[in-house]
Amino acid sequence: MDYTPLNKIQSVFDIQSKARRGQKIIDIKARKSALNALHAAIEKHTQEICTALSEDLGKSELLVNTTEIGVVLEEINQYIENIDEWSKPQAVPNFPSPLDYKGRPPVQSFIQHEAFGIVYIIGPFNYPFNLALSPLVGAIAAGNRAIIKPSEAVPHTAKIIEKVVSEAFDPQYVAVVQGGREENEALLKLPFNMIFFTGSPAVGKIVMKAASEHLTPVVLELGGKSPFIVFNDADLERAADRVVQGRFTNSGQTCIAPDYVLVDSSVKDAFLKKVIEKVQHDYPDIGSTGKVVTTAQVKRLLSLIERTKGTVVYGGGADPEARTLQATVVDGVDWSDSLMEQELFGPVLPVLTFTNLEDVPTLVNAHHPNPLAAYYFTNNIENGKRIAELIPSGDAVINGIMLQVVSPYLAFGGIGASGMGEYHGRSGYDVFTHKKSVVVAG
Repeated sequence: MDYTPLNKIQSVFDIQSKARRGQKIIDIKARKSALNALHAAIEKHTQEICTALSEDLGKSELLVNTTEIGVVLEEINQYIENIDEWSKPQAVPNFPSPLDYKGRPPVQSFIQHEAFGIVYIIGPFNYPFNLALSPLVGAIAAGNRAIIKPSEAVPHTAKIIEKVVSEAFDPQYVAVVQGGREENEALLKLPFNMIFFTGSPAVGKIVMKAASEHLTPVVLELGGKSPFIVFNDADLERAADRVVQGRFTNSGQTCIAPDYVLVDSSVKDAFLKKVIEKVQHDYPDIGSTGKVVTTAQVKRLLSLIERTKGTVVYGGGADPEARTLQATVVDGVDWSDSLMEQELFGPVLPVLTFTNLEDVPTLVNAHHPNPLAAYYFTNNIENGKRIAELIPSGDAVINGIMLQVVSPYLAFGGIGASGMGEYHGRSGYDVFTHKKSVVVAG
């Protein structure tokens, strides 16, 4: 795939800067028209999007339509339906002050949403279509212009993203830059009005440091080791079903996937038996989970498996050159294990145990604090909520998996090392705007 020449990156930014100076406010009608154009372009190229994601990550058409294309189209529909309401100034009570002229209180006070300007969106490789275009939808709805850099690790998808965007938008409004680290570094030197990044905490730090040069606000959607906690009163059939789907879909390359199981020792054997049965049925072969993003990542995961002090109770097979790794379950893991050093981002599931539920928050918070997600399985919902309150996390789900990311009514984002800032639905509109307070004095 051809990367965007470095000398062209500045010109792409300059085109949008010039257009912004000439038209500082993009009205609601124009925003809706832009969103409709994006919707039409995506529908037109659905099959090409599916083919690209199959090439890059081995995704089935069903998975692409549900987790990539469908999510973006639904997000567009939500914004078109609600943008008129969300963009209205928010009236607040007038507050008298000694600063009032002749004691006259204000006659009008309100908060209005103002677009930041030009947004830089850095897309990841794991859900490359969804996680590049969903933020774009919010940015457009809020009245911004944008430059997107898709992940270079998924070249076929990056190319179709550029095709869809170029058909839907004039480059003065939205443009795509192709490239890797060097191109990203060049983009990060530019004075964007906002940066939206999805990826690893390590790269998130680089983005945040670069943004500080221009005091540019950032949204960081990162990751971490999200726990899957099984209480002794859990529905084990349900818990096993959900952890297998959550861990092994997309070869485990999901930022909100459960990264490890922490199960009550009294039910561990029964739970593990059900997990293995489910994996054998749903992901029996080396290529069943799809493709890992690179051969190097497969080798990294195999190295971690080789160093584990736990026992591989299922899987472990791999074909690094084909970028495939069998769904793998490892029992008898402890907190110091190789599989617990950092987020795995692959089809490997470590299983740890606990004996006292009250120790669980301390264990999670001490070893891998502030995960992007945390999952709790118990028949005592109030007890699940209680434990969830004791473990700070981006989001939490009781007796389910990944449900927090599919609702347009819920904010999605991390905390601490798992990120900052939330988006989706109204939260997405808010995050791409500055809240300006306006007072009309009496």
